[in-house]
Parts: sequence; structure tokens; C-alpha cells
Amino acid sequence: MYRNTSTPADDNGCGWFHLSPARSVRPAHKGRSEARWVVLGAGFTGLAAARQLALRYPDDHIILVEGQQVGFGASGRNSGFAIDLPHDIGAADYIGHLPTARMNLKLNLHAQAIIKQLVAEHGIDCQLRPDGKYQAAVEPKGLAVLEAYRSGLDKLGQPYEVFEGRDVQDHLGTAFYRKALYTPGTLLLQPSALAMGLAESLPKNVTLFENTVVTHLEQGQRTVLKHAGGEIVAEQLLLTNNAFASHFGFLTGRLLPVFTYASMTRPLTEQEQARLGGKETWGIIPADPFGSTLRRTPDQRLLVRNSFSFNADGRAHQRYLDRAQRQHRASFERRFPMLSGMPFEYTWGGSMCLSRNHLSHFGSLAPNIHAALCCNGLGITRGTATGTLLADWLAGDRNELIDFLLDSDGPNRNPPEPFLSIGVNVNLRWGQLRAGKES
Repeated sequence: MYRNTSTPADDNGCGWFHLSPARSVRPAHKGRSEARWVVLGAGFTGLAAARQLALRYPDDHIILVEGQQVGFGASGRNSGFAIDLPHDIGAADYIGHLPTARMNLKLNLHAQAIIKQLVAEHGIDCQLRPDGKYQAAVEPKGLAVLEAYRSGLDKLGQPYEVFEGRDVQDHLGTAFYRKALYTPGTLLLQPSALAMGLAESLPKNVTLFENTVVTHLEQGQRTVLKHAGGEIVAEQLLLTNNAFASHFGFLTGRLLPVFTYASMTRPLTEQEQARLGGKETWGIIPADPFGSTLRRTPDQRLLVRNSFSFNADGRAHQRYLDRAQRQHRASFERRFPMLSGMPFEYTWGGSMCLSRNHLSHFGSLAPNIHAALCCNGLGITRGTATGTLLADWLAGDRNELIDFLLDSDGPNRNPPEPFLSIGVNVNLRWGQLRAGKES
């Protein structure tokens, strides 16, 4: 039996969550339940896996368990980029090994197709827009990254446009950036609203339990998940809870829960929109991985996302949130002097599950226990694709995407504590300092 010593505990400041359409939260699990299929974690990966299992096994009962509310956790806390292109931050050109990049492109496009179909089919109100993304830079280091990324896109045969000087300002409003590389295939969306909409449209043979914190996992011929109000017995268990999987004894010492932070303004007035200029909506990711991600949303809010911390327990900590908000203010003022002093309405943190070698886990972990874990910062697309394909694989399918995922070496080992926490946090702080104006 494994005892989970660290349970989800996110802060209550996520703007995406509070601005999402209202829904009725499903009750927590009580008593004892049994099912052939149990999925632990109702983020994008778990929602996709539960849905696909239900479609592949329409006569089976699938239980989906979430420790918080759907849309409140990590899946609802990212910046809302459903990126199509490979996004290997460990490679100089963001593309890396070309055959691997081509397969990752296929994975991401598969996920985008699933998302677009479900949003249209179920009328999910998540501000989905095919706006593409800008990768922008101001420092020499960032400008060099854009040139390298451009060469990688050429090798991959993917379209892009490059804007410089005044042209960048015409697109984004801000005169802060010297150059931007635009790629048209990214979908921009409201991530918490998407997660909630996916939960509301699950097939009838899926039972979702929210606010059910699993504290013990007992392995055997069947797996028993225990919580304060009872237990759930699974013939087959799917772990889709990212770094929290390590607290149940799986991939221990291989997963890194790294938090990043965001602040969001109130809606801009018409006068403020006019002062800002540029396109009505856009999304910017930094050339430097330690720089700032930004969004201009359809309801005319500005979002700034930067700052990092390694929270080994996977839980939010106020001291990091306070530090990040100060950085957000400085970053906002540099980019939007025409809107100086505009208050932030929301500030929050959210975790990414990373690995040192930027690889994920897909497949079995133990008899009757399977997992799709560690999206390395691409949770919307990677989670949607791997959750769906995990269910397909368990139903007996094999195809090039499944084989590609199964062939991965998976996350490599981390150094032991306390060296891990010290080293990761020092590297994160140093990376942010080196980012300079990009932060």
C-alpha cells in the first residue's frame, strides 16, 4: 500500500476558473464503488482517457476521480495555447531531432482535431480561436533563438512570418519587442472553461467524482483507492495525475512539479483598447524559455505569465505567488506603458509536470495500472492526445502514434534530495535573471 503524503492544493486566484461559465460540481465519492475502469485525475489527459474508454467500451462503467474541481487544477491554469508545432525547449531550434519532431507534430494536430470537434459538437464556450501564436524577442539572445527556430521550421516545412520593428507594434500594440515570428497553427482558448465543458459533456457511462482526494493506493489483483469517505476498487487503473503519480510510488524521482505564475487584468475600456492598438486578440510566447508569455483575450483582458518555482510537494505556496506578482507588475509596465498602473484582477500559480530529458511516460506501470504522465508544458495538446491514445491502446489498437509513445525512454532520474530542490530552484532563478528584459 502507498500512502499519498502530498495532495492537490492550488491557490484560489485563477482568473480562468472564476471567469468560466457556471456549472454544478459533481459530488465527492462516498462509500465503496467498483468499476472495470478507474481514471485518477480529471485534467485534459484524464478527461480524454475517460471519454475514449467510454466510447470504446459503451457497456462498461468508467469512474473518473478528481481531487479538486474540474478546471481548478493545473489544466485550468495554463495560458491557453493549444500548440500544433513541436516545442522542444531543450533544442536550440525548438524542433530538435527531425523524425521525432514530425511525430510530435502529428500528435499535436491529432489533439487539435479532437478539441475542435468536441467544442463544436457540444457547444463548449471556451473562447476557441485559430489565432496562431507569436514568438517574440527583444534581447540579442532571444533574437538569436528566433533565427534558430526559423531554421528549424524550414527543416520541418512549416509556415511562418517574421515581423520586425513597427510591424510588430502594428500586430501586438506594444513597441517593446524588436522581432516576432508568427506561426498560424496554434489554437488559443480559455483552458478552465474547456476543461469544464469537456467534463459536462462526458458520455453517460462515465461517473465523475470531484473533491475526492485519494490518500492511499493498494496494489493487488485489483487496485483499491482509498479516501476519507470510502474506497474505489478498479480492475484497471489509469493514472493521469502527472507529478502526483510519484506520491503513489510510480516514477519516483523522475517527475518535476515546476510552478509558473500568471496575472490577469480587468477588461480594457474602449479608450484603453485604442491606446494599446494592435490586433484584438493574440498570444505571445517568449523566445527565451524564462521570459514572459502574454495573452490578449477575447474579453479584452491582458495576461502576463512568468516566474518559476520548484514545489516538490506539488502544492501552492504564497511566498512564491507574492514574488511572482511583483515580477508581473514590472513585466507589464515594460510592455504596456500606455496602460501603466492598470491593476491585476487575478494572480495565480499552476504546476507543470516536467522531466529533465523532456520525455513523457505512456503505457503500463504495473499489472493493471497504466498511465499517461508528464506533458512537459504542453498539457492541452499532449494531454488530450495521450489520454485518448492510452484508451485506444488498452482497447487493443496499435498505430504509429501509439508506437511512437510506447517507444519513448520516458522521464530520466533526478538527483536525490536535498540537492534536487536546491539545484532546480537555483537554476530557475538564474534562468529568470539571465532572461533580462525578456522576463
